[in-house]
Amino acid sequence: MNTIQNIFKAKLNNVFGMIHVKPLPGTPLYGRSIKQIIYSACKEAEIYMKYGIDGIVVENMHDIPYVPAKEIGPEIVSSMTRICTSVKQVVPEHVPCGLQILAAANEEAIAVAHATDFQFIRAEGFVFGHVADEGYMDACAGKLLRYRKSIGAEDVCIFTDIKKKHSSHAITQDVSLIETAKAAEFFLTDGVIVTGTATGQPAKPYDVVEVKKCVTVPVLVGSGITVNNVHKYKGADGFIIGSHFKKDGMWQNELNETVILEFMNCLKNN
Repeated sequence: MNTIQNIFKAKLNNVFGMIHVKPLPGTPLYGRSIKQIIYSACKEAEIYMKYGIDGIVVENMHDIPYVPAKEIGPEIVSSMTRICTSVKQVVPEHVPCGLQILAAANEEAIAVAHATDFQFIRAEGFVFGHVADEGYMDACAGKLLRYRKSIGAEDVCIFTDIKKKHSSHAITQDVSLIETAKAAEFFLTDGVIVTGTATGQPAKPYDVVEVKKCVTVPVLVGSGITVNNVHKYKGADGFIIGSHFKKDGMWQNELNETVILEFMNCLKNN
């Protein structure tokens, strides 16, 4: 099984750059050919490698509006498999790669990761049900880990969002972030992800510190990290960064190499 040490090369502050693949076939904004989508994803991977990013995460963010996993078609899974295979070919072997398939297509992500030699997935709805943009989302830990075992994919790590962004947690308002993190660890997650309320919105530094105190698995910050606030999260094991690395800080835009260079230099010098 892949050890966490193989993913988190540095002890703390590992940087994972987001590749938001262009709209996939069948989704409302789809317009490019698969070859164009692959080219764009690989180009972003090459840029990240140029500036020493520690790892990458591939995600179908442009497939808005998202649908629940049970409504995701085979065209999405097959496209993500082809894209991840191509990205893996341009990324050095030692660089860890992860993926997420929206919305909450965690089993599908496990299958793609297993087929493409990706090291981890980002999973939604691991513990405690909640209401997401796409509707009610059930907890999936038991089913997901059984599926991972059944296909022999135990070497694919699962990092899970807790009290995830773009969601209402009113039905679990009596369950704290700390309790959620502990539950995720008890249910065998390989890492937990703390976020703000939406894409690009920063997590509360206090939350990251407290979660880090209460679990032994890696703790990542999954939204809102910038060159101006990263110093507030230096105790985290990793940062998943998308919006800040894009032009004008908008996740929909192309990568901004100047910002990536500035951010990585900031980490090295502090």
